[in-house]
Amino acid sequence: MAKVKGAIVIDIEKCKGCGLCVEVCPQKVIALGDKVNAKGYFYADVVNENCTACENCVMICPDTVITLYRAKVEV
Repeated sequence: MAKVKGAIVIDIEKCKGCGLCVEVCPQKVIALGDKVNAKGYFYADVVNENCTACENCVMICPDTVITLYRAKVEV
């Protein structure tokens, strides 16, 4: 049986650090970092690789800075 594994990429220069993606991630893959981007915002960053490709972060991001990649993994 195949399982879906996800990976996200965040455009840190466009991220405004609103934190919505952090709140909706059931796997706690995303957290606000302690560094700022060129605009002075604390940006969202990937903190672990437990992404299940649920798309919550992609759908809630108001600035569309998150890209989701999916892969099927054999169990």
